[in-house]
Amino acid sequence: MTAAVPPVDFDKFEEQTLQKRLAYIGRLLKRDRGGMIGMILFVLIVFTAIFAPVIAPHDPLKQNLRAAKQPPAWQEGGSWEYPLGTDTLGRDMFSRIIFGTRVSLTVGFFGVLIAGTLGLVAGLVAGYKGGRADSVIMGVVNIFLAIPYLVFVVVVAAILGRSLINVILIFGITDSPIFARVTRGEVLRIRESGYVESATSAGAGTSRILFDHILPNLIGPLITLATFEMSAMIFYEAGLSFLGLSVPPSVPSWGNMLQVGRQYLTIYPWIATWPGVAIVITALAFNLLGDWLRDVLDPRLRRARK
Repeated sequence: MTAAVPPVDFDKFEEQTLQKRLAYIGRLLKRDRGGMIGMILFVLIVFTAIFAPVIAPHDPLKQNLRAAKQPPAWQEGGSWEYPLGTDTLGRDMFSRIIFGTRVSLTVGFFGVLIAGTLGLVAGLVAGYKGGRADSVIMGVVNIFLAIPYLVFVVVVAAILGRSLINVILIFGITDSPIFARVTRGEVLRIRESGYVESATSAGAGTSRILFDHILPNLIGPLITLATFEMSAMIFYEAGLSFLGLSVPPSVPSWGNMLQVGRQYLTIYPWIATWPGVAIVITALAFNLLGDWLRDVLDPRLRRARK
């Protein structure tokens, strides 16, 4: 008599698989100190941006001229009421640094989201269709890439005016050619692989090949590229703010603080020092995280490091 086969609990099976994947990623993270540091910094930065109103001790826009240009708390004349000092209008530097995290992450996240979406669509069409579509799309991409990026961004920002939405759109559109080129290169490589040729021979349609066979293999390279581009966009946004072309002066952004602080760099250095440190730490976090993700998502690089 044949024993009855117990039914498979697919929910439990998927849960166990997810737990194994998370445990595997955790082991990879522990072995990479740079990745661990990047992940910790990334989590802290995101946490700070989300809970900025709770963490910040003061209103970042509130002025107190009696406390203007007050040094950090550990220097002579400083006070723990303003731990990082105040700016020329008596606004708390610590609170402004915290709220500035929101501006940088907003620009970086939505800028990369727009750039990645536009570049993914253009790269998929160019790489898979080929022919005239590839020539036209890559011709436009090459024209954009031939223009000095920062000069192009500055010119467009000067024309459109100061606005957070304008900055996000500028970065999203001007950065999309990089994603398009990377996507096209990956599609050309994957299109010649055996499983794609087998799916084509079996009569699979274009949409099924793109979404079931090609697109999942693009996630790794694009996520890695997105982390590095977010870091770059944070730098570029600070540069535009420094030039007076990003968000309005009333918005607490790190670039705006740098622009104000440079006038007092020799006498009140903390006004420009703290936003500069915040920019460097945030960019470092994304670069370390992106480097670790590149190793995790590309088994060839992981094997080479062993």
